[in-house]
Amino acid sequence: MTVLHAIDWAIILAYFSLILGIAWWVIKQRQDTSDEYFLAGRNLGWFVVGASIFASNIGSEHLVGLAGSGATDGVAMAHYELHAWCLLVLGWVLAPFYMRSRVFTMPEFLERRFSPAARVVLSLISLVAYVLTKVAVGIFAGGIVFGVLMPELSFMGLNSFWIGSILVIILTGLYTILGGLKAVAYTEAIQTVILILGSILVTWYGLEALGGWDELRRIAGSDMFNLWKPLVPAGLEGSWAPVKNETRMAWYFNHNYPWLGMLLCAPIIGLWYWTTDQYIVQRTLGAANLTEARRGTIAAAFLKLLPVFIFIIPGMICFALAASGKMPAIGDELLDEQGKVINANAQQAFPLLVATILPTGIRGMVVAGLLAALMSSLAGVFNASSTLFTMDFYSRFRPNASEASLVFIGRIATAVMVVIGLLWIPVIQGSRGLYDYLQSVQGYLAPPIFVVFFFGVFMKRLNAKGCLAALGVGFAMGLFRLAIDTPVALAEGFAYEEGSFFWVVNNIFFQYYSLLIFIVCAVVMVAVSYATEAPSYEKISGLTFGTLTAEHRAENKASYTRGDIFWSGLVVVLIIMAYLYFTG
Repeated sequence: MTVLHAIDWAIILAYFSLILGIAWWVIKQRQDTSDEYFLAGRNLGWFVVGASIFASNIGSEHLVGLAGSGATDGVAMAHYELHAWCLLVLGWVLAPFYMRSRVFTMPEFLERRFSPAARVVLSLISLVAYVLTKVAVGIFAGGIVFGVLMPELSFMGLNSFWIGSILVIILTGLYTILGGLKAVAYTEAIQTVILILGSILVTWYGLEALGGWDELRRIAGSDMFNLWKPLVPAGLEGSWAPVKNETRMAWYFNHNYPWLGMLLCAPIIGLWYWTTDQYIVQRTLGAANLTEARRGTIAAAFLKLLPVFIFIIPGMICFALAASGKMPAIGDELLDEQGKVINANAQQAFPLLVATILPTGIRGMVVAGLLAALMSSLAGVFNASSTLFTMDFYSRFRPNASEASLVFIGRIATAVMVVIGLLWIPVIQGSRGLYDYLQSVQGYLAPPIFVVFFFGVFMKRLNAKGCLAALGVGFAMGLFRLAIDTPVALAEGFAYEEGSFFWVVNNIFFQYYSLLIFIVCAVVMVAVSYATEAPSYEKISGLTFGTLTAEHRAENKASYTRGDIFWSGLVVVLIIMAYLYFTG
């Protein structure tokens, strides 16, 4: 397999120099206030907002998981990428409430709408989830990328996995600690350009090596080009069946999803992630005004359509090159003796293409793009975590803390996240199955958060008691499922007795269980709220549709133009066209 040459290393070095140069320029500017450090002075323009949202999203899930799913399941996972419409919901529905409330964090908005207790619960759950999922998964993907592209790299006894992980964590942590959200957002804007250009080149050269788009469709077959292909193990009676017939949690590793779960549950997870998660929404909060925030989400929605073609399609190309025998080096890594994809190796699909088909020089630029995705994803979680800890915990215990002390604590919190990331490396290195397992965590955490935000905005009658009840019940159900799933997913050879209660819970498709959590939380929130006193509508003025004043409505109407409506409509049209095309 081809290795990186001197010109590739020179381009990678130039990339790091560019990123650190931009970060240094930002760092030299004043960062004395919490607004400046955590929300970039609330002065970001629409392009920076949109590019930063996209770059934060495009990380390990795409470099490793999404391309890998393309190699095994074709375009089926494109459902999640076609959730670009969720960004329009953020810009048109929720951003007006967020920008009007001038909050720093999503839990803070929940406090304004409901109660301080709701803020604490959501902040705590978010911080734990970031450590267990986003940081861990980012490190895992970094290790795979370096392991494939630079397998011979070693230093002081450390292999490429360790070197790559440490390098990405420390450099990302450095500019995030010193520069705050402004450094993160501006570097992500540059990283977005590098990542998109590099990934397009991978698709281009991959199709060229294969023989074109028609050849890809011929080799892959209609099933791999079908968005609605039932992704369930063979032997089930209908693709809607709620329970698997295996005792192992195979779908965590094989991406087996029932189409009904994808249709009903995936939008709930998508709306939670794109419209209520601090990790994403913090960029919108940093916009100069509602107009810039909304246009940033529209720009991000256009960018979000790209991963289908720059990550999923390359994964399919990797499979096609292996299956056709045109790239034996890829086939040796990707396929077993029967010519079927080795699921554990599918995660290497994208870096395998980079290492195999790209010419010298181009390869260096694409590797820089991969590093950009890894760094931007980690920078986002570092910054979001420090903001949550500082504004939702430290500032509550020290309400009179100075602006300088808030910034200082924010930097310390980021440094702690960097240390946690470094401590995760040995755990992640020995746990290849951990990546897919962690991805399901969001399916259990998303429903209660989705319910309290959306029901809270649309129904003014719902109160703090209903919110806390929904959060408590929802998180308890999610943690219960995780407690049952964990030993099966991570302990080799462990299985519950077939037919037992724990076996049934473990074998329900996680999307159906997620949908169950959503239904229970919705019922609990509405029932408890209507069984108790109504909230004070004066205190929640402007925080729900039912408490908007004429002035609020006028401000919102003045914040957009016909052009904003047109571009939003075009996003929807492109999504519909993609669904119509990918039908097998």
